[in-house]
Amino acid sequence: MRNLTFPPQFGRLKNSFKKGQVMLLSVLTLGAIMLGATAIASLLIIYQIKMSSNSADSAKAIFAADAGVDWGLYQFIHPTSTVAQPVFSNGASFTVSCYDSSLNQLSGCGSASTTIIRSFGRAGGLYRVFELRL
Repeated sequence: MRNLTFPPQFGRLKNSFKKGQVMLLSVLTLGAIMLGATAIASLLIIYQIKMSSNSADSAKAIFAADAGVDWGLYQFIHPTSTVAQPVFSNGASFTVSCYDSSLNQLSGCGSASTTIIRSFGRAGGLYRVFELRL
C-alpha cells in the first residue's frame, strides 16, 4: 500500500471550509434568535392592541349595564308605562332581569315583590353586570 501525501495547499483548503461552516452556523443561529425575538415582540404588540380595543368595549358594556339598572328602576316606579326600552347607537345593549326575595325570576320589574334588579350590559364580546337590591 502506498502512502499518499497531499500537497500543503489541500490542508489550507480544509481549514477554510471549517471556518466557512462555523460562520454559516453563526449567521443561521443569530438569524433564528432575531426571528424569535421579533415574533415575541409582535405577539406582545397584538395583545396590547386587543386590550386597548377591549377597554372601549368594556366601558360601553358598563354604561349599558348602568342604563339597564335605570330602566329596571323606571319600570319598578312606573309599572304601567308603555315606554320602549332604550336602544344605543354604539352597538351596546342590555338585558334586565328582576327577582323576588326568594330569587325567583319575575316577568317584569313592575311587581311589588321585586327586590333585585339585575342588568347585563353587552358590547362587542364583553359582558358587565350590575345588580341593585331594593
